[in-house]
Amino acid sequence: MRTGNEERKVEDITFLKAQLNQQLFMISQPNEKVMEAAWQRWDSIGKPLRSLGALERAVVKMAGMENTVNVKMDKRAIVVLCGDHGVVKEGVTQTDSSVTKIVADNIASGKASINIMAGKAGADVFPVDVGMVTDTKVRTDLKVAYGTRNMTREPAMTRDQAIRGIEAGIAMAEELKEKGYQVLATGEMGIGNTTTSSAVAAVLLGKPVEDMTGRGAGLTSEGLVRKINAIQKAIALNNPDRSDAIDVLAKVGGLDIAGMAGVFIGGAALGMPVVMDGFISCVSALIAIKICPQVSDHILASHVSKEPAAQLILKELGKEAIIHAGMCLGEGTGAVAYLPVLDLATEVYGRMSTFSENDIEDYKELGEKE
Repeated sequence: MRTGNEERKVEDITFLKAQLNQQLFMISQPNEKVMEAAWQRWDSIGKPLRSLGALERAVVKMAGMENTVNVKMDKRAIVVLCGDHGVVKEGVTQTDSSVTKIVADNIASGKASINIMAGKAGADVFPVDVGMVTDTKVRTDLKVAYGTRNMTREPAMTRDQAIRGIEAGIAMAEELKEKGYQVLATGEMGIGNTTTSSAVAAVLLGKPVEDMTGRGAGLTSEGLVRKINAIQKAIALNNPDRSDAIDVLAKVGGLDIAGMAGVFIGGAALGMPVVMDGFISCVSALIAIKICPQVSDHILASHVSKEPAAQLILKELGKEAIIHAGMCLGEGTGAVAYLPVLDLATEVYGRMSTFSENDIEDYKELGEKE
């Protein structure tokens, strides 16, 4: 396995870029005819029209993504991308990178928050090391580098490393599709990744750093100032190109973020709904959509993170998140919390009797539909 410090051959880099482009060209829009049929199914069910609101809209979107009225989410997977961030050296976090290893090992052992919640939600958890500073129990075959560099002193990654991180996520989507999974959800583990995510979001949205930066896992006010200053310094030093999402990712992002962006791209190319988690996952989705706008049609939002930039990003993406619980745990916990809600909706959609079956006259839409 190559480490992040090794130079790649020019032909290898060209091959990777071509492979990424191939994935982008494969992405198609959700089937509008299938979505219309799904709405017809909802409207035939013996209940007030559109009375499940956002739940109905989510099921219709899933039908279009999966290209079938018979929405399936029997097999669902949470992909947790793990990576470390060199900017941690600037005192922007409450803990150091050793915690990434501890939590990643707990995820691999089935002992972390995400494992407990996923078990209850009937989802399988797949942690992947794309850039941790040490090897752990988590699989390393898709590892790009042993952590990123300190973005306040130099670019966090090379462009090639950023692309390889994206492709690690694409590879996971392909692997899980082959195993029969129907729905994917994204998660991450990486101390320092709210710092890099805030940097990426500030650049891509053209917003002030202080508006896009929160306390992460519990910074003091003094720590928050250090975090904001570090992000501002990194952006000024590296001058990422806002019009080039991969450039932004490489200069001020992280490999866990890159990996999640790849899951969104790969899932879209494979016709699989992909559920966003919170702030960091939303930043990854933003990158994926900036690379290829068609990816947006295959993403579902789960919850509104406690981080201040979360709502701004959801608005930018045009995504509707129905869980407002002040969550900021990460690991994919918000995404997995959304899956039982989708289960409830698909059960009603698939099993409830229709107006005609109950000898009730069909409801008619008297006002504007949502």
